[in-house]
Amino acid sequence: MDEIRIKDKKYSSKTLELLTGQKDVDIEEIHENVLTIAGVVDDPDQLPYVIEGIKSLEIDDMDKFRFVLLRVQVDSHLHMNEDLEKYMKRLYVAQVIEKLLYGELLLEEGEKEDEEDEDD
Repeated sequence: MDEIRIKDKKYSSKTLELLTGQKDVDIEEIHENVLTIAGVVDDPDQLPYVIEGIKSLEIDDMDKFRFVLLRVQVDSHLHMNEDLEKYMKRLYVAQVIEKLLYGELLLEEGEKEDEEDEDD
């Protein structure tokens, strides 16, 4: 696994690419909030210890930041058959963080709208 060292911490380059949505990540442009999320995506068992820190993140563009979490969820669904436990944990982490910050899941909201359309 390729790792990138930023401020004496190691991050998976694949995780940083996923979170930023860019194949060539410029580490100078990665916001501290993304690094916080990268840390728990790489090591989901750390989530209980950083919940307060995540809840208190100061996010400038909430809509854009939501896509960081959405990318993890989509990627987790796409790769679930490769390593079920790993990708289930990543999915759970992204969903918990999204609910913590936004109160609901964007993907779940879309599914509810589809079900309501079918009922009509």
